[in-house]
Amino acid sequence: MSQLALSSINSGHVDDLSSSRKEPDWLREFRRNSLSIYDEMPVETSPLYNKYTDAKRMNQEQVSLSTAGGGSLPSFIEARVAELGNSPGIVQVGSGIHRINLPDDKLVISSIGDALLNGGPARALVESADPHEDKFTALNNAAFDSGIYIEIPDGYDKEEPIHILTCLPEDRLSTISRNVIKVGRDSRSTIVQELYSPPGQGQQAYLEVLTTDIGPGARLSATTLQMMDQASVNFSTRRSDVAQDATINWYLGLFGTVLSRYRIDYKLMGTGASANDSEVVFGTGDQSFDIQSNLNHEAGSTEGRVIEKSILRERSKSLFKGMIRIMEGAAKSNSYLSGRSILLDPDAKSDAIPGLEILTNDVKATHAASVAQIDEEQIFYLQTRCLTEAEAERTIVEGFLEPLSRKMSYQVRAWIAQLVESKWEGKNLAINTDEELRKFIEVEETRYNEDEEIEQHYKYR
Repeated sequence: MSQLALSSINSGHVDDLSSSRKEPDWLREFRRNSLSIYDEMPVETSPLYNKYTDAKRMNQEQVSLSTAGGGSLPSFIEARVAELGNSPGIVQVGSGIHRINLPDDKLVISSIGDALLNGGPARALVESADPHEDKFTALNNAAFDSGIYIEIPDGYDKEEPIHILTCLPEDRLSTISRNVIKVGRDSRSTIVQELYSPPGQGQQAYLEVLTTDIGPGARLSATTLQMMDQASVNFSTRRSDVAQDATINWYLGLFGTVLSRYRIDYKLMGTGASANDSEVVFGTGDQSFDIQSNLNHEAGSTEGRVIEKSILRERSKSLFKGMIRIMEGAAKSNSYLSGRSILLDPDAKSDAIPGLEILTNDVKATHAASVAQIDEEQIFYLQTRCLTEAEAERTIVEGFLEPLSRKMSYQVRAWIAQLVESKWEGKNLAINTDEELRKFIEVEETRYNEDEEIEQHYKYR
């Protein structure tokens, strides 16, 4: 098994990858062309963003790649995998597939390699990632060594989530993953993606390109929870194409890694398409989070909303970049973009760079950004109510997240609450559905059950 550092990636490694997987000629050529583009592109194509980004903090000498990977299931996620039981989903360890559960034969869940060899829509969706748009998209196109393919059929309608659990291997090899989700016409589905990595020294990376295709009239609710070790690096480039009258709701929680870089593009392609993106970031220590979220309105009467909220302690930092683009044929569109950060320590830092490009009339578009430390008067007020300073800070942070939480399901809200508490107390990051988590769900269900208050009002009149 040959290994090389990311800084030394070359055409030989790319050809070895393609040969070891017996890939077709078109894919081999696709890899080579993307590698040539990767070598020429800067880390950031925008001069405005380049001065702020921390993407160069990824140590390419420490990020090790291999033409063969995988490995056994790390012990620290064994309980979580067992807890998922026979729920539909896939477990990936490094570049290998550990397990696929497929209780519904209408679903398609496989590795991206199998999907590309079997034909179908996988090829077009993989090729849709333009290597000229981003350096790390070009890298993924050239050197992806793993990936997941999920196809949800037309008319599929089930509340049970499809789980994608990905963990880096304990041999410290990094993973470059090409993930594709295709959602059929008029379907209703939920996806939960969990990202883990083992503790260790030196940077270990999970580099991902995720393409999501939402068919007409479909509705997808997706959650990504990134809980990787703070020695790890996570780069993710995401694109969602949303067809006529389709809806995508994506909830993103970033808690781990020393460096996370997310580039997220929503392309609202059909009339009535909508995208709702809610992002929560909690940074401690020297963590850095670099997020770019773009709403692209290609058709009329489309709606987009991105709300990002960061909680930053110690020396952590965040960078929120975003753009609303409303094209000439997208009249009557409605779009909102917001990035807000709360700084809990003097050395924490946050930058926000939202923007608008409006090429037509009769639209609604606005953006907002704020960065502030906790108000000392609010701390003082809560201390007069017998809270300690730490408890007062915690209460203010909960209030900061509450408007965002109301848009989430009870389950996602409970997971976010559990991860915030774990991060606050310095515990290991993980989610579960056992008794420990049910207490969060009970609180959240009671907290937001406005109908119950109305029913009791009429009951006791």
